[in-house]
Amino acid sequence: MRILEAESLARHTTLRVGGLANRFVIAESVPEIVATIRECDERGEQLLILGAGSNVVISDSGFDGTVLHIANKGVDYESHACAGATVTVPAGEIFDDFIAHAVAKRWSGVEALSGIPGTVGATPIQNVGAYGQSVSDSIARVRAYDRLKQEMRTFHAADCGFGYRTSIFKRHAPRLIVVEVQFQLRLGEQSMPITYPELARELGIEVGQRSSAALVRETVLRLRTEKGMVLDPEDHDSWSVGSFFLNPIVEARMAPLDAPQWPQPDGTVKVSAAWLIEHAGIGKGFALGGAATSTRHALAITNRGQATAASVKELANLIRARVRVAFGINLEPEPTFVNR
Repeated sequence: MRILEAESLARHTTLRVGGLANRFVIAESVPEIVATIRECDERGEQLLILGAGSNVVISDSGFDGTVLHIANKGVDYESHACAGATVTVPAGEIFDDFIAHAVAKRWSGVEALSGIPGTVGATPIQNVGAYGQSVSDSIARVRAYDRLKQEMRTFHAADCGFGYRTSIFKRHAPRLIVVEVQFQLRLGEQSMPITYPELARELGIEVGQRSSAALVRETVLRLRTEKGMVLDPEDHDSWSVGSFFLNPIVEARMAPLDAPQWPQPDGTVKVSAAWLIEHAGIGKGFALGGAATSTRHALAITNRGQATAASVKELANLIRARVRVAFGINLEPEPTFVNR
């Protein structure tokens, strides 16, 4: 376990904003993770859990407490012809590295999630998804430390409360700290059925058909790169938290007729947040201070090199206000805001 004092949090977030942490702990095993949590809880000290920092906006004033960087890594698996691959991954493993490993081992179920930044442990919290696939589609169970009960708990998929970009771990944050995720993946080179029209078109197949999982990964990485959604130190469009706002789910009568939209089972409609933002008058590359929407994707707020957490929040608030005035729809941010 490594401990750093007065560590810049901007160095540990994909948006590259944030002040100093009083104490920054790098924990590389479950016992180190649990020991740090218990120590902070016993002292009544503020604790911030940080993985790859890809879904967080940290205050310019920093964090007056301990930041726990979860960095346990590795991949363990069992493979059976009938059951498929049961893959157990520590929370600190980089999610895209795990996907690359899965595709190389000819396991399918996560290939369309390629290029999503962050750690494996963060994915069930937000139930990350992209191109028609959600991480909950392939999760078998999650191990988490319960700070209230002071014990490790195992949550099977049915107990995780997965929904659109949510889970029991998000709803009960910061009580439940994910330390390990187990996936159940299919064996074979073929992907899961492709349900996202844009991806199907790029692959040259019909919606519902399968393709090579390796080709799906390659295609998704290309599409995300074109949108500035793959991390690149030289590309300011990728200095972001990815999509900054959730696609809002509204009553059908509230959805603009021209907007891309997806009917939900309960009769509501999910509407494209990117479309709402652009049609509210904030296009690609709209700048405010050092923050700006991506030059390739209006849904991402980026750091052009001089952004602060304050300027990011100011731009986010302006976007929300413009969309509210134009369409009467409230956009909800995806990232977690951390204030001192």
